[in-house]
Amino acid sequence: MNIEFAERMNHVQKSFIREILKITENPDVISFAGGLPNPDSFPIKAIQQASEKVLADYGSSVLQYSSTEGYLPLREYIAERYYQRFGLSVEADEILITSGSQQALDLIGKILLNKGDQVVLERPGYLGAIQAFSIFEPEFQSVALNDDGIDLNQLADTLKVHNPKLFYTLPNFHNPSGVTYSAENREKIAERLKQHQTILIEDDPYSELRFIGEDLPPIKKFLGDQSIMLGSFSKIVAPAMRLGWICAQGELMEKLIIAKQAADLHTNYYSQRIVHQFLTDNDLENHIEKIRQMYKQKRESMVAMIEKYFPKEIKSTQPEGGMFLWVTLPEGMSSLELFDLAAKENVAFVPGDPFYVNGENVNTLRLNYTNSSEAMIEEGIKRLAKVIKQMLNHVR
Repeated sequence: MNIEFAERMNHVQKSFIREILKITENPDVISFAGGLPNPDSFPIKAIQQASEKVLADYGSSVLQYSSTEGYLPLREYIAERYYQRFGLSVEADEILITSGSQQALDLIGKILLNKGDQVVLERPGYLGAIQAFSIFEPEFQSVALNDDGIDLNQLADTLKVHNPKLFYTLPNFHNPSGVTYSAENREKIAERLKQHQTILIEDDPYSELRFIGEDLPPIKKFLGDQSIMLGSFSKIVAPAMRLGWICAQGELMEKLIIAKQAADLHTNYYSQRIVHQFLTDNDLENHIEKIRQMYKQKRESMVAMIEKYFPKEIKSTQPEGGMFLWVTLPEGMSSLELFDLAAKENVAFVPGDPFYVNGENVNTLRLNYTNSSEAMIEEGIKRLAKVIKQMLNHVR
């Protein structure tokens, strides 16, 4: 049968990381590829207790259909946490529970993007956002990412020339680079956006995972209703729950709810109730602090092993939190070629190419440090250093 697919599907690629993860199914492979939380961080006993309590106390009602917006007490909890953490006044009606933050990106694209609309991304940018927005056939404009955040001069020029509809950013422990935007950078982004109609999509799945330094305010605090914020329970509770949220106001929220109704009626209600019960019965701050200390140790181990084994020509970022660091090879070296060599040594990472809208044989790569033991980190970095040295000798 000759199937004629929608034209939009010609512009969307498979998830690069999902394809890489097939390689890592081999137990001999040490993987720094996936953005996986460490399973030791999952509160298994507490979730089991929450599940049992929800079923015992509320019975069949938690197995029924529910409202599109999501479980009200859970939305109230999220809104209150924004106030506690950032002094940000958010109402429960401004929170929409989604099936992970990936669905949030899809819903935003559905309500805002027409073919040919301009979308600003960081360079490098989050490949999940690139894939989600690509379905709607926009034109992407990439702005360089510096050590303290987005390049403000490039951003100003891009806003002026292209008048983009959206600017998508991941300002805390950026995926893939690990960079965190400075407070000054955030304020200046808001100043520039206020001069235009561009809507900011501020994705924030990682800010709870800070283990060095102090929390910084979201850009929304300076920008107000021109910003849509995204959040997730995947990194601080468990990713299998597939619970994220959108924080938006007014007409934006109304359209998002309509799009959500058309997509799936509502997010898994049972998961919502379990997570809310877990949050109610347990000390979330204590739970998150344990994750932070675990990830800090793993990050320090990877940074130390890179310093010990990698050639001096190799540069890497120094994240203050989150799950990733970013490695830059010398000019002329391809991380895709390095990936093929590394696979033969049973070590995996994500080459930089899919993080660029038009990336091809780039010299950057992403390493995840959260899902490996310290012994695996050392052995994996040692293997990776071996193939990097082989490539460097070939280039020379």
